[in-house]
Amino acid sequence: MEKEVIKVQGLKKYFPVKSGFFSRDIKHLKAVDDVDIVINKGETLSLVGESGCGKTTLGKTVIRLYDPTEGTIKFKDLDITSLSSSELRKVRKKFQMIFQDPYSSLNPRQRVDSIVGEGLYIHNLVERNRINEVVKSILYDVGLQQDVMQRYPHEFSGGQRQRIAIARALAVKPEFIVCDEPISALDVSIQAQIINLFLKLKKDYKLTYLFISHDLRVVRYISDRVAVMYLGKIVEIAASNELYNNPLHPYTQLLLSSVPNLDPSSKIKRQVIKGDPPSPVAIPRGCRFHTRCPLAEDICMNSEPELRRINDDHSVACHKV
Repeated sequence: MEKEVIKVQGLKKYFPVKSGFFSRDIKHLKAVDDVDIVINKGETLSLVGESGCGKTTLGKTVIRLYDPTEGTIKFKDLDITSLSSSELRKVRKKFQMIFQDPYSSLNPRQRVDSIVGEGLYIHNLVERNRINEVVKSILYDVGLQQDVMQRYPHEFSGGQRQRIAIARALAVKPEFIVCDEPISALDVSIQAQIINLFLKLKKDYKLTYLFISHDLRVVRYISDRVAVMYLGKIVEIAASNELYNNPLHPYTQLLLSSVPNLDPSSKIKRQVIKGDPPSPVAIPRGCRFHTRCPLAEDICMNSEPELRRINDDHSVACHKV
């Protein structure tokens, strides 16, 4: 059995929302609501779903950029759920995050050598006189030459900035990286290069990824397994080929059917998910997707389905399956 790098059980992340006179009434926005996931060593688990479903919040909570409301998070054999700031700092270098926007995720006042080398300095990973040498090596691994070290972020294109952000994450030798929509802000011509870079680095650095994306074509290319998220819940999770060839949840089926087909002779009819998702502050009773599901029945409106295993590679939360 593959060694688990990340194990999440019953994870919840709620944000308080004040309303009413003098803002005394407090409700909760349930961004992540009772999620269980396991990510094994060396695999890429992709997380997909519409904007606002909780993907980014889940990614940030898993690596404790957000404190969880409930649940447990284990990094390998270490429970990081309630570690203090000082305790968390000791293991922080083992998991990193690459953000969506390379234009805002880099400090405009720092040069590239400082951006990439900062983690090495903070965690005392190499001797001070060797930091530049190590930075040059990492920049080379992400496709940048050493002459970029004295330049500032505004001097680079979006693709180059994202390579710098990737180098910054790699510098501390992490085992697990959360990639939050890492190519969505880039030109289409650059996206394939960055995806191939992720695949190469995964092999060279022995990395494990949680890859968050809304681009289902990219997800199929890069993933070992795929989890589908809707309104704070995982509604389906399966091996990549299994999910794409045999989607079981109506939401997954509609998501896949909405992917543009570049074959002009194809007769596959695209389906559109009707309506907008309910507010995470007022989640409907029963199955969360029933307000938009073309197959919804009475049981869907009154009883929330559990995520249950269909076979070794496939789990789904749906009364109709």
